[in-house]
Amino acid sequence: MIQSKKLSAKEKTLLVARAALEKKADNVVIMNMSNVAAVCDFFLICGGSSERKNKAIADYILGELKDVSIKPSSIEGYKEGSWILLDYIDVVVHVFKNDLREFYSLERLWADAPQNAITEERAKDSRKRTQNITE
Repeated sequence: MIQSKKLSAKEKTLLVARAALEKKADNVVIMNMSNVAAVCDFFLICGGSSERKNKAIADYILGELKDVSIKPSSIEGYKEGSWILLDYIDVVVHVFKNDLREFYSLERLWADAPQNAITEERAKDSRKRTQNITE
């Protein structure tokens, strides 16, 4: 468990990425929104093959951030499970059912934002990764 401290938006995003990957989320992508939109600093977008899998991914992310005393300001779409949005103010997490992700294509909609696909290797060491993530 990470020590309870104030995490930067990058550190929080990497913690979310690692949690999503641990639950076998598909195609984890981090988008740096800081110079593109005033909504947040980062989007983390990932997918799952079913509503049940999306809920498991979202639950695990919520639990990992709760362990470091971080709670979302809002949660949308959890009951349905096809597009779950976890709003942490500086980081917004989108957990999509894969076919719905393709339909809405946030990566294409926000194409001006720097994007990085995150693999397990990239997410393992958050201290090193925070320096390189979508700069």
